[in-house]
Amino acid sequence: MGSHRRLASTGFDRGAGAALCVMSAAATALGVVPASAAPQDDTRAKVDRLYEEAEKATEAYNSADERADKLRKQVTDAQDRIARQQEDINSKRDALGSLAGAQYRSGGLDPSLALLLSNDPADYLDKAARIARLSAHQAGELKELQDAMRALAQERSEATGKLVELEKSRKAVAAHKRTVERKLAQARRLLNSLTAADRAAYDRASRSGRADMPDFGSPVAPSGRAAAAVAAAHSALGRPYVWGANGPSGFDCSGLIQWSYAQAGVGLPRTSQGQRYAGRQVPLSEAQPGDVVTYRGDASHVGMYVGNGQVIHAPYPGAPVRYDPVGMMPGATVTRV
Repeated sequence: MGSHRRLASTGFDRGAGAALCVMSAAATALGVVPASAAPQDDTRAKVDRLYEEAEKATEAYNSADERADKLRKQVTDAQDRIARQQEDINSKRDALGSLAGAQYRSGGLDPSLALLLSNDPADYLDKAARIARLSAHQAGELKELQDAMRALAQERSEATGKLVELEKSRKAVAAHKRTVERKLAQARRLLNSLTAADRAAYDRASRSGRADMPDFGSPVAPSGRAAAAVAAAHSALGRPYVWGANGPSGFDCSGLIQWSYAQAGVGLPRTSQGQRYAGRQVPLSEAQPGDVVTYRGDASHVGMYVGNGQVIHAPYPGAPVRYDPVGMMPGATVTRV
C-alpha cells in the first residue's frame, strides 16, 4: 500500500448522540429545550453521514487499489514473458539464417543436372539426402518461428490491454482517495465547529468503557485459525484508524480483519464486501469468536466477533481499534471463515 494521510479528527460514537436525545426529550417534557441540543444533534447526524460516505469510498479505494496491484503484477509478468519470447524468436531467426546459408552454398544447379555432372554420383546422392533432411528441418523451424511470432503478437496485445486497465484503475484509486479525503475534511470541520466543551463531551463518550477488557465468559473459537485471528485482533486494540491501511501500525475496518487473519495464516480479500463472502454464512444468533461481521446492505463496514455480544473493529478517524456491541449498526451479516 502507498502512504495514506491520517486525519486527526476528533471521534465520538452513537452513544453520545443517544444520551443527547434522551436529555432533549427530558427537557422537552419539562417545557425546557436546551438551545444547543438541536444544532448538536444536527452536527452529529451530518458527521455520522460523512463518516459512512467516507467509509464506502474507502472500501471502493481499497478495491481499486487491490485491482491495480493485481494488474501491475500481470503486466510485469507479461513483459517478462514477452522478453523471453523475443529472445527465442531471435534464436530461431539466427538458426534459419544459418540453414539458408548452408543451402545456398550447396549450389544452385538443378538436382538432375548436378547428378549428371557429378564425378561421384553416390556421394552426390548422399549429400542430396542430407540437404533434403535440412530442408525439412528448415520448414519445421520456419513454422515454429511463425507460431512464436503469432504468440508474441497476442501476448503484446493482451499486455497493452492490461496497461489500459491499469491506467483506469490508477485513476479510480486517485478519484476514490480524493472523495475520502474530502468527506473526512468536511467531518473534521463540523467537529471543529463545536465548542471545546462539546468536543470534550463527545471524546469522553467515545472512550467510555472502551479501554477495559470485557468479560468474554466461555465462548470458544470454532477453529485454531479463528482463535489466532481473535488473538491478533486483540493485540491491535488501541491502534489508530488510518483509512486505506491494513496494519500493523494503523487500520481501516477491512484492513484490520485482513491483517488479523493473515497472522493466522489465512488470506482474506482486502475489502469488506469481499470478506462477507470469504466463508460460510451463519445466523447472528450463532456467532462465534473469529466470525467476520459485516454491516449495512452494502457491507461497507466490518468487524470481528469476539464473544459476549462484542466485536473488535476500527470505527472511524479519531476512534482507535476498540470493542463495540455486535448490534452497533444495522444489517449485520455473519461469516465463518
